[in-house]
Amino acid sequence: MASLQAPAFEGPSLKVTVGDLDPPHHTNRSFVIGAAVLQVVLFFLYGFCTDYDQEALPTGTTVNQNVRQFYGVFQDVHVMIFIGFGFLMTFLRRYAWSSLGFNFFIAVLAIQVSIIINGFFHRLFDDEGWHAIHLSIETLIAGDFAAATVLISFGALLGKATPLHLLVLLVAELVFYALNESLGVIVYEAVDMGGSMFVHTFGAYFGMAAAWALGRSATPDAKANEKSVYHSDITASLGMLFLWMFWPSFNGALAPGNSQERVIVNTLLSLTASGVSAVLLSMWHGGGKMSMVHFQNGVLAGGVAVGSSADLVIGPHGALIVGSVAGAVSVLGYIYVSPFLTTRFNLHDTCGVHNLHGLPGIIGGLGGVISAASAGSSAYGDAIGDIFPARDGSDPRSASRQAWFQLAALVTTLGISIGGGLLTGSLLKRLDKKAKEMEDEDWQEDEMDP
Repeated sequence: MASLQAPAFEGPSLKVTVGDLDPPHHTNRSFVIGAAVLQVVLFFLYGFCTDYDQEALPTGTTVNQNVRQFYGVFQDVHVMIFIGFGFLMTFLRRYAWSSLGFNFFIAVLAIQVSIIINGFFHRLFDDEGWHAIHLSIETLIAGDFAAATVLISFGALLGKATPLHLLVLLVAELVFYALNESLGVIVYEAVDMGGSMFVHTFGAYFGMAAAWALGRSATPDAKANEKSVYHSDITASLGMLFLWMFWPSFNGALAPGNSQERVIVNTLLSLTASGVSAVLLSMWHGGGKMSMVHFQNGVLAGGVAVGSSADLVIGPHGALIVGSVAGAVSVLGYIYVSPFLTTRFNLHDTCGVHNLHGLPGIIGGLGGVISAASAGSSAYGDAIGDIFPARDGSDPRSASRQAWFQLAALVTTLGISIGGGLLTGSLLKRLDKKAKEMEDEDWQEDEMDP
């Protein structure tokens, strides 16, 4: 009876073969053992440190409000993580298999790890005592946010890091991410509903710092693989469309009360405006031709930039302005900033995460500062104390005081992400001597056996 054997695919220093038992490369063996050990450790941590949320327990309640309220948006965010991010990274003409494979692996492991690490830091900062981490759909959404942060960083290292590098990066980044998020949410009580600061800015600058510390600049031979072709741009654009359509759910997934609808409206308006400005600027620069790189990334910048202020009182016109600025800045980043960073500072950012997530994330953080500072005593029927409540039960913050905390959260995010990325990248550089032997022509290339 004839048998069918699936083809192999290979990323940098990686060969994953289905239906073949060839011994793995040294670096792959270390990766497989390390990932397996981490998974076993997670078995025990989930057994001893977690429990179901109260609504998920068999208490006799027939209607679970969490499922009704959050499951739909959770699935939307899930689509963004696994389809949106995954296919967006397939633009490289000879690295699409590894882009999808690594995207999936990083996401599924990051969700597990982040729930444990975030739970630990929240209990450390909340001062509520040590108790089990309660698992709910909200917990899973937070896990998706953490996974998105690591995937953004992965974009800066795409095609030039080994699987072992990515495994270490995942664990290290989630520790720094949890520290920063706990400081921002619990200590500063900053508003960042869509993650402009805590997800996008953090992920971009952590990944860029790690890429710089790893110290791999592309030679002319390596740059030959850093191109797209007709069909790879189509699959990458498919990922962009999924991200664009579901971004309102990402920003509004955990928004409370009537602010959720405001977040959805503001996010969609901002996305439409960034789509217009990105396409027009790209065509202007291209002499009437639109760049697919600008199209795949710049049109999404509005969703990133409006994240911090989407639930505040920016108004529909404010959302359109934020989106227009973000789309233009993203395209200008690809045209001018990325080449400058590569040639002047030897900072190679494969996917241009600085232009899609970093710069628009900073715009979003500053937008949160401005919108907080300009808020009146009431807006859209909400008292200012409902918009900026005090977690400890004390008097609510004034709008101007909240603005300073928003700025502190942005500055802290930049400091922890860059510092943590540099430390992690330095560790990766020393971690695996075999990885240094990677030939330049092997960058961003799958090896497909017949």
